[in-house]
Amino acid sequence: MQKKIQLQVSPQLASDEQRLKDHVKEELSLNTTSSLAIRILKRSIDARGRKIKINLTVLAAVDENLPPFEFTAAYKNVSSSGKTCHIIGAGPAGLFAALRCLEAGIKPVVIERGKDVKARRRDLAAINKDHIVNPESNYCFGEGGAGTYSDGKLYTRSNKRGDIEKILNTFVYHGASTEILVDAHPHIGTNKLPLLIQNIRETILHFGGEIRFNTKLIDFNVTREKITSIKILTGSDEEELKVENLILATGHSARDIYELLHSKSVLIEAKPFALGVRVEHPQSLIDSIQYHCGNLNEVQAIRDYLPAASYSLVHQVKGRGVYSFCMCPGGIIAPCATNQEEVVTNGWSPSKRNNPYANSGIVVGLESADFEPYKTFGPLAGLEFQKSLEKNAWLHGGKTQTAPAQRLMDFTNSKISSSLPDCSYQPGTKSVDMQMVLGKLIGPSLKEGFKAFGAKMRGYLTNEAIIVGVESRTSTPVRIPRDKDTLQHPQLKNLFPCGEGAGYAGGIMSAAMDGERCVDALRY
Repeated sequence: MQKKIQLQVSPQLASDEQRLKDHVKEELSLNTTSSLAIRILKRSIDARGRKIKINLTVLAAVDENLPPFEFTAAYKNVSSSGKTCHIIGAGPAGLFAALRCLEAGIKPVVIERGKDVKARRRDLAAINKDHIVNPESNYCFGEGGAGTYSDGKLYTRSNKRGDIEKILNTFVYHGASTEILVDAHPHIGTNKLPLLIQNIRETILHFGGEIRFNTKLIDFNVTREKITSIKILTGSDEEELKVENLILATGHSARDIYELLHSKSVLIEAKPFALGVRVEHPQSLIDSIQYHCGNLNEVQAIRDYLPAASYSLVHQVKGRGVYSFCMCPGGIIAPCATNQEEVVTNGWSPSKRNNPYANSGIVVGLESADFEPYKTFGPLAGLEFQKSLEKNAWLHGGKTQTAPAQRLMDFTNSKISSSLPDCSYQPGTKSVDMQMVLGKLIGPSLKEGFKAFGAKMRGYLTNEAIIVGVESRTSTPVRIPRDKDTLQHPQLKNLFPCGEGAGYAGGIMSAAMDGERCVDALRY
């Protein structure tokens, strides 16, 4: 007999497999002669009250064994397929589009401007240590996209966009822990993602797909409302490729693609997005707030049973949303510039989330009307606004990848910090007046937002915390329009704008699902 049961137990009980099994036996009123096997299907933390509880969905098998986890991929060998699909970008949207092509019997040809995951490491080290930004290989560009080296969170609210379980199972098939099938907010970890991405690449190649690194799209030709060929650049060598269908999955930072489309009068649109800073606290402080601990000893005791605590905050300031974004418990602030004369921050966490800091983007929602000073750029107005703040951060940081920063309370009190706390941002920080970096549009809203967050989480508003700027790549400021049913661009019938870079996703999961959707659309 198998039965699913819902439990709410203490963290200590949830972390002890034998005690949990004994608890399930009591819940099912089993006699001592019955055997029991259990599997946790879903797990979440309820920290709203003084006593923290773990919510569990458990599959119990009485007097029988539970079958092992199995996920069988239905990939086909497409080496000699008569149908091809060119995919621009090897982020989650592009890679999952390629995997979906294999299932559909279509040969994927993936074109990625950056390097493979292993080769990317040297370029990331150059940013952190030498402040040198390779515009083609960095935290945003390269195999796996921005997500590979900036966390690997697999949580999404996009339940209607695709098969979430299938995406998670595909990650497990390629090497992720089965824990991602269980946790309410699954997370792989930046330290484990590169090998997983490499395994996906090997699957694509094994079944006859192609992947070309260090190769970028620089032009395309159109005949009768269809893209007939693309021009690509590998090093200094240009090449023209004929195409049947083109999935554009370039990610939120491929600005040259937006500029290329605009220069060829292909319709693109300005899009609202958000911009702000990274805020970093000691992780022990966030643990004490979220887990209701009175002192450090209590924090250390509860962390034997609970993960590093996270938070989610939102506040309205004069009709403008201020909210936390991409919160990274036990994480690191990363330098994510894609050009030398800009400073961009993001965050990531290793799989164990065991670094001593907790960081999160705290951003302000912007609308198209906010980009009025850049209206001469048309649909690229928001992009130019984004560029201007990143350049301003670079200037205030000292024209290197050193980031402008300020203690949190000092920022809210308009006081320049005489010193800065230790910070996980490896290129270093420089004490400045962050209001001068952020400007009148964003700075005042952030100040009010932080004050409100301090009232919601007592202890959050502290000079132990540091703000580092700027957090500007929350999403693309440009949307590439597409038909809601066919997913084709309204002017180009074989162009499928896809994922985060086109404005249709907001993270690894939603991007992966969108990649699959685009392949399904081009099949019919």
